[in-house]
Amino acid sequence: MKPIAAALLLFTAMTAQANPVAIVIHGGAGRIDRDALTPERERLYHATLEQSLRAGHTILKRGGSALDAVEAAIVIMEDAPVFNAGKGAVFTAEGKNELDASIMDGRALQAGAVGGVTTVKNPIRAARAVMEKSPHVLFTNRGAEKFASDNGLEMVDPKYFFTERRWKQILKWRKQQEAKAKPQATAEPDRHADYFGTVGCVALDTAGNIAAGTSTGGMTGKRFGRIGDSPIIGAGTYADNRTAGISCTGHGEYFIRHAVAHDISARMAYKQESLAKAAADVVQTVLKQAGGSGGIIGLDAKGNIVMEFNTPAMTRGAIDQDGNLKTALFK
Repeated sequence: MKPIAAALLLFTAMTAQANPVAIVIHGGAGRIDRDALTPERERLYHATLEQSLRAGHTILKRGGSALDAVEAAIVIMEDAPVFNAGKGAVFTAEGKNELDASIMDGRALQAGAVGGVTTVKNPIRAARAVMEKSPHVLFTNRGAEKFASDNGLEMVDPKYFFTERRWKQILKWRKQQEAKAKPQATAEPDRHADYFGTVGCVALDTAGNIAAGTSTGGMTGKRFGRIGDSPIIGAGTYADNRTAGISCTGHGEYFIRHAVAHDISARMAYKQESLAKAAADVVQTVLKQAGGSGGIIGLDAKGNIVMEFNTPAMTRGAIDQDGNLKTALFK
């Protein structure tokens, strides 16, 4: 056989054996007033989602790992002030930005997470460092920051995370709390008009490995070191090559109580449900009946993608195994 023919045959065989690649992301679920959404901000959402998707997908197409793709996609969103993660994080009741993140590798169920960090530029990178460079899963606050610094991650002054839009939100929140405390006072209803935020990504690479990650600034006005579902493995993030990868967004307390990310995976494993059915049952029935609002993105080993949510909107996007790219905000 001629060398060129042999090389072509080998390439064809390798291509045939390679698994399809796919990636899905979210930028938060909640409510948004269409009338209040300017064309400029809507374009910014779509543009940032596309940039994030392409960053991760490029890695996958070149044969890179799902972990690398997830990290790259989430870093884009952490650096974009439009989302409640990294640079655009919301403020706590004390006027601070406290960030949480987690990442999980579906190959051997390895995971890492950080919570309540204030000086780590990209918490998703810190989460991955915890997974790969420590025997632990979750570090919080000063311990997490020291670990990140010791491992050479980029650290910033807390002022880096300040954005005028988020500061106005916390001032509005404080006024609402004051109004609620006054006898016979009527507080302005909180309609979560800008409740986009928590970001997440799930990716499937050519080796058939699934990875998932989530990053957030939490809830506006959160208190006493509150940590939500995003850094909790099984609640806000989960990945298992045998089932699927999941990243969640919404009212974190409900996602923790119902172990939403793991529940979807467990239904697939024990009840042999499809990713689509398991996600719909958990988000639209279990979570909704409990009073929880939010959504999930998921990706299984065959490249099937789901973006399930019970809120009026969820910023989201995906590039499927055929290379089709789509971003969306509303249902």
